Amino acid sequence: TIADTIQAGQVCVRTLYLSVDPYMRCRMNEDTGSDYLLPWQLSEVADGGGIGVVEESKHDNLAKGDFVTSFNWPWQTVAILDGSLLQKLVPQLVNGHLSYFLGAAGITGLTALLGIKEKGHVAVGANQTMVVSGAAGACGSLAGQIGRLEGCSRVVGIAGTDEKCSILVEEMGFDAAINYKKGDVAEQLRELCPGGVDVYFDNVGGDISDAVISQMNQNSHIILCGQISQYNKDVPYPPPLPPDIEKVQKERNITRERFLVLNYMHKQEASVLQLCQWIQEGKLKVRETIVEGLANIGAAFQSMMNGGNIGKQIVLVSK
Repeated sequence: TIADTIQAGQVCVRTLYLSVDPYMRCRMNEDTGSDYLLPWQLSEVADGGGIGVVEESKHDNLAKGDFVTSFNWPWQTVAILDGSLLQKLVPQLVNGHLSYFLGAAGITGLTALLGIKEKGHVAVGANQTMVVSGAAGACGSLAGQIGRLEGCSRVVGIAGTDEKCSILVEEMGFDAAINYKKGDVAEQLRELCPGGVDVYFDNVGGDISDAVISQMNQNSHIILCGQISQYNKDVPYPPPLPPDIEKVQKERNITRERFLVLNYMHKQEASVLQLCQWIQEGKLKVRETIVEGLANIGAAFQSMMNGGNIGKQIVLVSK
């Protein structure tokens, strides 16, 4: 139930969009495995990335009609929130596509861009090959494009359907894509990355990552973004590599450091502006999978965890 009146500093918002993301699977465990993520509590409203419009305001910097976002937006149609915890949005930055602030121009885009910049060591003219797993997902589809924009000469994606693979190549400018459910991933990688792999943007972990790591070059870099294949298992994060793969990693001096975008929030503003510029210029192609209705958020989460989405999985709560 929602209070009838709002207090000083609060705003009443109507929810427009909610985001469902792989990290939420960790919030369903009593121990999320990370100090920055709190578990969802029984009998409390679930929350995550959200966008809404201010309907009533008692906060000095927010007015009725303002669009706002938060990383801890409650899963409800209307909410009373502390105005100081909300970020005001400028729709013009994303050509009016407000939901992009949950994806390409939000935490997802930041994860892709800052991951590549901080951990990928991509250099223009260095003739580097990048491989992206989970390449048709929210983060992966951006990461491959950003790798190219930052200077990689070859970008290869790994995804789970032929449709996803063709979208990566035809729409998103990947050089090639591998459907990991068909044929031998290691063999296809050898064909498509004859010079080995210099940068690996890892969203999945598990067998796919083992195949990629075994073809990585000396002094190459893994951007450890996510390990979705491991999220139903009780293992530490990042999960340890199998002994033979760990041996390869150590012998070839391959970096595999945990990457947490929240450690780079001092670079948020400039990075979001860069992402918005690429979106406006058409250099960053954005795909979304949108499900309508708050009642369908559970199904949307489940579908996304099973690879049912292309690009960012969004729930449209109200228009």
